[in-house]
Amino acid sequence: MFTRRFPLALSAGLICLAVVFFVPHAGADAVIDWNQTAADIIAGGKIPPGIQIRAMAVVQVAVHEAVSAISGRYPAYRFKIPAAPGASLDAAVASANRKTLLALVPSQQAAIEAAYQAFLTKIPDGPARLSGIDIGEKAAAALVAYIAEDGMVVPNTYRPQATPGLYVPTAMPATPPWGLRRTWLLQRPDQFRPGAPPRLTSDVYARDYNEIKALGARTSATRTAEQTEIAGFWEAAGSSMFWPVVRSVASGVAGRDASDNALLLAVYGMAEDDAIIATFDAKYAFNFWRPLTAIRNGDIDGNAATDRDAAWMPFIETPPHPEYPCAHCVAAGVTAAVLEAVIGSGPVQWLSSPSPSAPNAVHHWAQLSDIVTEVRMARIYDGVHFRNSTEVGAALGKKVGDWAVRTFLKPALLSAKAP
Repeated sequence: MFTRRFPLALSAGLICLAVVFFVPHAGADAVIDWNQTAADIIAGGKIPPGIQIRAMAVVQVAVHEAVSAISGRYPAYRFKIPAAPGASLDAAVASANRKTLLALVPSQQAAIEAAYQAFLTKIPDGPARLSGIDIGEKAAAALVAYIAEDGMVVPNTYRPQATPGLYVPTAMPATPPWGLRRTWLLQRPDQFRPGAPPRLTSDVYARDYNEIKALGARTSATRTAEQTEIAGFWEAAGSSMFWPVVRSVASGVAGRDASDNALLLAVYGMAEDDAIIATFDAKYAFNFWRPLTAIRNGDIDGNAATDRDAAWMPFIETPPHPEYPCAHCVAAGVTAAVLEAVIGSGPVQWLSSPSPSAPNAVHHWAQLSDIVTEVRMARIYDGVHFRNSTEVGAALGKKVGDWAVRTFLKPALLSAKAP
């Protein structure tokens, strides 16, 4: 695994992989610029991570529909928006972002409008700009109406396991209905549902239990400084994670244009959201306990190799939902699978990302598999996921990503019209 910390200002460089050249170029086009703006605005809305991921998917699909209407290069996902000749693509991208963001994070209206007006000043006034704005608004309106019935807004009917009359913590777990949502590309949420987690009496469970008990403890004496840094880097969740990796690819491959990037970002957004839907389908199907619960109850699991620690605490706060499978690992797996369709699985340069939970660091990886490995280990160092859960999560993410590439990205590329 190749992991380093770098200053946020990266130096320029160039590497050749087969016939593809990679160069760092922040803000390569309006699609990439607005993707970062949207991610920042959504994160600023302080909405739960799963809702942030859904929001990013909605924004990017709306952008793709608008760009597809104007360029005609790649087929739309669902809505064929009519476009006037000569309509401004940049105005359409900005307009699609603005309208979807206002619908999804209305608390951020001031930031949305400020970003939109600042961007419009770069586009000459006239019929082209007006037509582009109209196309973006129509694409956004179609997507916002479509997702209104995706099943996100349903009652939380999770039933806590309890002994009659005895207190249990009363905070409800996060998003129990998420696995019931309508998917974008998957046929159904449980399409790739994994098998059950290891039996508590198994050697695999004992191995994972004792590993995380040592490495993931808040006061661990065995976790190294580098491992602690990795744990902190991947503590964050939501719209600010993984999208920088996608942008580093979208802006780093020479020859890509706004149509290419709108398609890639839409496919990735849908794949990541589908992967999270699949994750929560599995989480609540198995309802497996977290290390914090397991280690404090190590004397009742029926395994002689798991000694109880009554005061054990994880390195970070435990997320409020079941343990299996690891959601961060699913997201890492789907990210690698989708991006592999663009850059392959071999070594590349400028594959990088900052982190909101480690603001003074940027991690840089030699290849996509390194990201998956680092995320998997980070969740063990964090003290919130058993090793088997990280392995299964990464595999689930890869299956979802491969499906998205096979069913939408590759067919779109094969049917592409000349720019």
